[in-house]
Amino acid sequence: MPFDPSALDHAHWFDDDAGPVVRPYAMTRGRTSHAGQHRLDLIALVVAEPAADDPVWDMTLSPEHAHILGLCRERPQSVAELAADLDLAVGVVRVLIGDLVDEELVHVTRPVPPAELPDESILREVIDGLRAL
Repeated sequence: MPFDPSALDHAHWFDDDAGPVVRPYAMTRGRTSHAGQHRLDLIALVVAEPAADDPVWDMTLSPEHAHILGLCRERPQSVAELAADLDLAVGVVRVLIGDLVDEELVHVTRPVPPAELPDESILREVIDGLRAL
């Protein structure tokens, strides 16, 4: 007897409130990290590149990649904001952003590490020097 796909019970594969169930590892093709993931702090900003405006990307990317790209086209988004908007784990979002970076559709600007910020006393001396002029 041939297989009848309509005979499957779709109740446990589709939830009206949640939509279709897709596991995070399916979105990342089983990957749990990305080569550039170490650069993706929660407050790192993801900015869309001009090449991302080509409408062909919306048809060739996965829905999650396209959603990230759409959000970043509107304005720069932090990694944490993207994870919250997509309702996905930060690790999954980092992998997806890494894919978009590889495709040169987005770039990531990282915050300046505290160790590289100038010392407060130096800034005060500069301000005092400027006031003395």
